[in-house]
Amino acid sequence: MSGEAWLYLLAVLINAVNLFLQVFFTIMYSDLEWYVLVYILPIVSPVSVVVMESNQLTIPVRSRSDYINPIDLCNRLNAYIVPEAAVHAFLTFLFIINGYWVAIVLNLPLLAFNAKKIYENQHLLDATEIFRKLNVHKKESFIKLGFHLLMFFFYLYSMIVALIRDESH
Repeated sequence: MSGEAWLYLLAVLINAVNLFLQVFFTIMYSDLEWYVLVYILPIVSPVSVVVMESNQLTIPVRSRSDYINPIDLCNRLNAYIVPEAAVHAFLTFLFIINGYWVAIVLNLPLLAFNAKKIYENQHLLDATEIFRKLNVHKKESFIKLGFHLLMFFFYLYSMIVALIRDESH
């Protein structure tokens, strides 16, 4: 297996972790007790991520009914925000040092968005504002989930192309 195929395999695995984190973020905006199941399903099948996201349409209603303690919610989510950005930055760095420009260009917008939020110290959730900004956080989470889902299939496709190219040489 060539170095390119190994890199895209690593990208698929890292992106699966990012998909997992995005599902975790969106589920944590709700008060579901069975959110542990969501940890297993995205690993088994990427399609399950999309199925689980259909549940997110009811999250603002549940959250506004104040079943979720805002301090606990923010503490749970804040622990994963920087690692998620760091994992994505590491993956982008690997693409940069290996010169895979299409993957770099596709990853730069989210990398810049995450870097801007961290640089301006706006990446952590505040318990006093969480319910006012719930729709913004939910929208951001959906966009990131869509991005990671698309990138998962891009990395998978790129890995398959690299393996086929490696076999033909």
